[in-house]
Amino acid sequence: MKKLYGVPGGEVLELDYPAVADYLVQFLRRELAWRGFEKGLVAVSGGVDSATTLALAARALGPENVRALALPHAESSPESLADARLAAEAFGVPFEVIDITEMVEGYARLRPDMTPHRKGNVKARARMIVLFDLSVAYHALPLGTGNKTERLFGYFTWHGDDAPPINPLGDLYKTQVWGLAGELGVPEKIVQKPPTADLIPGQTDEEDLGLSYARADVILEHYLKGYPDRYVEGLGFSPAEIRRVKELVNKTHYKRHLPTVAVLSSTAINEFYLRPLDFRIELE
Repeated sequence: MKKLYGVPGGEVLELDYPAVADYLVQFLRRELAWRGFEKGLVAVSGGVDSATTLALAARALGPENVRALALPHAESSPESLADARLAAEAFGVPFEVIDITEMVEGYARLRPDMTPHRKGNVKARARMIVLFDLSVAYHALPLGTGNKTERLFGYFTWHGDDAPPINPLGDLYKTQVWGLAGELGVPEKIVQKPPTADLIPGQTDEEDLGLSYARADVILEHYLKGYPDRYVEGLGFSPAEIRRVKELVNKTHYKRHLPTVAVLSSTAINEFYLRPLDFRIELE
């Protein structure tokens, strides 16, 4: 299991992972039941986040009530597909492969100015089209896989990876997902592989972000709790690292609040009117 060895201040991220696993299993059962679902869908990428979500779903709903969807593109790494299959096999979950190449390339051919970055976003959104369509076909709710670090950094495709309505990992930093994955028995090969969105060939998360997840997570935890930069520097982090973390968080707030609505009344949804998740009437 990955640890934060040698990362200053890393102990602030330690969790009671058996307790976290139990809580998240109950969370999934409760949230699906409240929405009228007994089954879940997980888009498995071959990475640790989707494998961990799959493990939780299998434990919460029973593996027979969960479906793992691998949604490769011709440019995707073959290793990603193999590891997605490995995760499904590890937890006894039915596995389905749907190639999205034609969906993506059909649109890309209409746009000769298409860049690798834009095509990566198209891939992520195409996957959500398939996921939500099969949600209807299988009467199974899509489950999110994004971790807290990605969400805070805005390191996800808008209206893509963030689309599923229930996300058990959304308040766990990437390093904490690694810890939970070890608790749940995610295959070590998946836990240890370098994280990648696999949207652009050769891409890795930490190269994109400009620092390691382990260092980013410790800075994030202190920043969100209001510690001054001088304190975080004193732990052993550079001003450049701290500045990079703060910039990524502060310039991506819009991606975490959708949509921004012009408020004209005292009953504006999510502004004054109670959010549906806060106001649950028990029906007899």
